Amino acid sequence: MIHPSQRPAAEEAFSADLLRGHTDTIVLATLRRGDRYGFEIYKTIRDATGGTHEIKEATLYATYRRLAKDGLVEAYWGDESQGGRRKYYRITDAGRAVFRRNVAAWVATRDVVDTLLLTDKEPRS
Repeated sequence: MIHPSQRPAAEEAFSADLLRGHTDTIVLATLRRGDRYGFEIYKTIRDATGGTHEIKEATLYATYRRLAKDGLVEAYWGDESQGGRRKYYRITDAGRAVFRRNVAAWVATRDVVDTLLLTDKEPRS
C-alpha cells in the first residue's frame, strides 16, 4: 500500500465512496469480458487501477449475491481441473441491459458535474 504522503494529489482526492456507489456496474463491466470467479474479479479490478484502489472482498461478495438474486449474473461451479472448485459468474442479458443503462447514467452525471466544475463563468468580485 502506498503511504498517502507519496500519492499524487489526484489520488488523495479520490473518493472511495464514489467508487463504492458503482460497484455493481464495475462488476458487470468485468463480466462483459468473460466469465470469472469471485477472487479473479477482485484482482481484475485491483489490477486495472495499478493496485492503487481496490474494492473490499466482502463488498464484492455481497455484490455477487445481489446481482445473482436480481438475475443480472448467473453463478455456476467450475470444474476442479485447476485446483479447488470455484464459483464462476456470468453476465446475463438483463445484466448487459442494466450495465448499458448505468453507464449512460454515469456519462450523463459526469457531463453535468464537468460542466458545473469547469465552467468559465465565475462570479466577479
